[in-house]
Amino acid sequence: MENVKMPHLIVRPDWLARNLEDPLEPERPIIDPHHHLWERPDARYLFHDLHEDVTGGHDVQATVYIQCRSMHRAGGPEEMRPVGEVEFVVGAAAMADSGHYGPCRICAGIVATCDLTLGDKVPAVLDALDAASGGRLRGIRQPVAVIDDPAIIGSVVTPPPGLLATDAMAEGVREMGRRGLVLDIWAFQTQLGEALALAKAAPETTIVIDHCGGVLGIGDFTGTREANFPKWKDDMAALAAQPNVRVKLGGLAMPDMGYGWNLRDRPASSDELVAAQSRWYDHAIACFGAERCMFESNFPVDKGAVSYPVVWNAFKRIAAGASADEKAKLFHDTAKRVYRL
Repeated sequence: MENVKMPHLIVRPDWLARNLEDPLEPERPIIDPHHHLWERPDARYLFHDLHEDVTGGHDVQATVYIQCRSMHRAGGPEEMRPVGEVEFVVGAAAMADSGHYGPCRICAGIVATCDLTLGDKVPAVLDALDAASGGRLRGIRQPVAVIDDPAIIGSVVTPPPGLLATDAMAEGVREMGRRGLVLDIWAFQTQLGEALALAKAAPETTIVIDHCGGVLGIGDFTGTREANFPKWKDDMAALAAQPNVRVKLGGLAMPDMGYGWNLRDRPASSDELVAAQSRWYDHAIACFGAERCMFESNFPVDKGAVSYPVVWNAFKRIAAGASADEKAKLFHDTAKRVYRL
């Protein structure tokens, strides 16, 4: 088992059960375009855990797996070790495809990882990832979330600062575009300018901004979320002006966002989530349009603070005023198109 630092909250099923909600609009088709699978010290979220969540009342028809450094190979060339993660995920996808667990196509698409700064080695790594995926490889996410604040941890690895702005990264991302692969970017709000420059440098590559642009509310950002909202709004609007950029709406229950839902005696309700967070989602939808936005669970990361039924109820409340066509795009169609499901 990998011995990696976990920046995520521990999932507490008994605590989550203190707030139970029936699913709103249970007939609405959903594609969940952002979840993980892992087994680590004090944390396990594997096929059956995900299956229990996606079949808990909302009509989740397919999911997209996003890299999280699970099951990398222990040996072999360093750049090829992430192929092990794809091999692991294909096993989960095969279980879903058997039909034994119902109609949901779990891990129908896979976003793997690759060091995109490796220059002429990148094509060989992408070839190996694609071959291991059984036709499910849809994109790449390389860890880039980093900030000079020890209280804020982006992932299980700490990338070098400025990685998004390097010429080597831009060339790797352009190679992805030539192959029709999507680049997912999990970056903090302080890095959105770098993400914008990369989007301009690789205009033929579809880029997806994860977690609503990395809103921060802890460490040096404690108590400044409202003051920083205008800058975040401007940065997201600038990204939306680039036709190759999309955005995932979710992830705001992570500890870095500073809402502290996990510290309460009782989990937040979907109404409380909407009251606290809807302005971020509303602005993203206004900038990008429903055709370039998709709701995401970010499970099991957000599961440390909110249950699967509640997070999707919150999204449905946020979209309550949208048209039927807009709702279809936000919950299903945009993800289906972007990840070619």
